[in-house]
Amino acid sequence: MSSALPVSPPAVAARPARVQSVDVVRGLVMVIMALDHIREFWSPTRIRPEDVTQASAALFLTRWITHFCAPTFVFLSGVSIFLYAQKQPSRGAVSRYLLTRGLWLVLLELGVINFMLQWGYNLLLLQVIWVIGWSMVVLAGLIWLPRGLLAALAVVIVASHDLLPNFQPVTDHGGWALLYHGPFLLPLPGLPPLLVAYSVGPWLGLMLGGYLLGPWFKLPLPQRVRRLRLTGLGLLGLFVALRATNWYGDPQPWSVQPRGLLYSVLSFVNVTKYPPSLLFGCLTVGTALLLLSATENARSRLSQWLRTFGQVPFFYYLLHLLLISASAFIWTAIAFGRPFNFSFAEVKDWPAAYVPSLLRAYVVWAGVILTLYWPCRWYQGFRQRHTYWWLSYL
Repeated sequence: MSSALPVSPPAVAARPARVQSVDVVRGLVMVIMALDHIREFWSPTRIRPEDVTQASAALFLTRWITHFCAPTFVFLSGVSIFLYAQKQPSRGAVSRYLLTRGLWLVLLELGVINFMLQWGYNLLLLQVIWVIGWSMVVLAGLIWLPRGLLAALAVVIVASHDLLPNFQPVTDHGGWALLYHGPFLLPLPGLPPLLVAYSVGPWLGLMLGGYLLGPWFKLPLPQRVRRLRLTGLGLLGLFVALRATNWYGDPQPWSVQPRGLLYSVLSFVNVTKYPPSLLFGCLTVGTALLLLSATENARSRLSQWLRTFGQVPFFYYLLHLLLISASAFIWTAIAFGRPFNFSFAEVKDWPAAYVPSLLRAYVVWAGVILTLYWPCRWYQGFRQRHTYWWLSYL
């Protein structure tokens, strides 16, 4: 399962001025994120959606478009941290906040979100909230370093981690695998096993990138838009050049598909998320930068609607998982005579009467997003009217 959590500046008295494009783009990927979670609870398939040799184009694209969510969230978390820091009295205050907020996110991942997703604690599932939390903890120390050194570190992490060798993440290597590896199961004596979906290292590089580009969002709008657009185009150009040659940047090369041109194109854009490859980062962050350059002056009803979600990211995240999980519990109890969690069950155990349906997933998606708008709008207003300390953690 993929999930994604944006991290915005806290709602305190020294609240930083909001950047519209950040909220709009964050709100957009939040809406898209819900589609992937709904698909996994309401319409999972026996074949992997990313398998271009078997999946339909509709199934592939339904999954593929959600790949833009996690990297955009992590990158914008870095931007938001920089903007928050500009309003704080000292670097120490920022460091303390990152440490406590990061550890809070880790605890929520393990204690609350795991239960909502699994309806229990059969596994300790480590996903995007886990890596955002630990990345913030690490950043609490890194912000004391010179920005030039941070830039070099971000480039090294993002551009060179694909050179690291693969290994079998047995218990002796579990600590290293938490920093860099694809999904794996790590047994823990006396505890549920760890299912590590997201390793911290590559995602820390993306957060650092957002933090380092944060000063751009303080520039005059024309200058900011130009920099974002040129950088976005540069990343997409690098993606095309490296992907076309299959030379470097992703462990899975693309290939011409016997199913036709469309599936060859899908193979070309089918880059690796776990852990996020260089080409995955170029494609997703490059697109996000172009969207950021285009949405600062957006005044449509849709942009304002998305902005509502983007201003209350953590509230939305928890509420959307609760709504999706609870509604799937009720639906499966009615449809199959007992609650059934498709996201954490073996395919061989699926109810015989179950049939996947993308139409069902999209209908539920529309219903969930419409339902979420009003509580998110209420909470947005509540945050604007109050400065309680605990709002910085919700």
